[in-house]
Amino acid sequence: MADDKDVLRDVWFGRIPTCFTLNPDEVTEREAEAYYLLLPRVSYLPVVTDKVKKHFLKVMRAEDVEEMWFEYEGTPLKWHYPIGVLFDLHASNTVLPWNITVHFKNFPDQDLLHCLSNSIVEAHFMSSIKEADALKHKSQVVNDMQKKDHKQLWMGLQNDKFDQFWAMNRKLMEYPTEDGGFRYIPFRIYQTLSDRPFIQKLFRPVSPDCNVHTLGDLLKEMYPDALTNDGEQKRYQVLIHGIEPLLETPLQWLSEHLSHPDNFLHICVVPVPTD
Repeated sequence: MADDKDVLRDVWFGRIPTCFTLNPDEVTEREAEAYYLLLPRVSYLPVVTDKVKKHFLKVMRAEDVEEMWFEYEGTPLKWHYPIGVLFDLHASNTVLPWNITVHFKNFPDQDLLHCLSNSIVEAHFMSSIKEADALKHKSQVVNDMQKKDHKQLWMGLQNDKFDQFWAMNRKLMEYPTEDGGFRYIPFRIYQTLSDRPFIQKLFRPVSPDCNVHTLGDLLKEMYPDALTNDGEQKRYQVLIHGIEPLLETPLQWLSEHLSHPDNFLHICVVPVPTD
């Protein structure tokens, strides 16, 4: 893997200033003040919101508290999507801080999965890593790891330990030089204006005639509407970790450097703001 450790660090330590406010319909014994937090883009809401829960429980009675969930401007936030993906998909063009509403009642079963403990997040996270490695190395790398190695990946993410995580994750990013890259690139393309959760298909980093595939090549095949034709006004932003990479960027490089800890490249296609 190319030694661009600064890029990996920048991705890992990306933060979103966030203001959590309690839904006004919740029953409280006194007024609930807002709670501010810098959310790590690469983590998941249940992993980093213990402090938020404790803050609001101080003003509530136990009998009024059910499972906590979050919402932004009427949209329930899916905890199994990385935080950065949720922000880019729903709020990338809003003024910071990101204003999230906290609920303890009326869990939206049709929109969200239940998550009563971090062990559920861990299971989801490890399942994604295994799926990504099946695409990249036919599962050979992840199967060669021991249980403690899997745990090290999870603990590194949960405790925000960059070096602990990457000491193990770098193995998942290696490939034989002669292959020119992974077998397939693990990616998901999300669209704001779609009922479909995301696009995920098989796509190789190198073409059969040995040309390097780029982000533009991937979009051309998977979601051509995201691209701007000559003479057209730009309609969509293509975001990875909140930035718009050049469409000429090799997909293999993006997969090694801008994948989330789950080893997937999460790509958000959002309409250009009209202001």
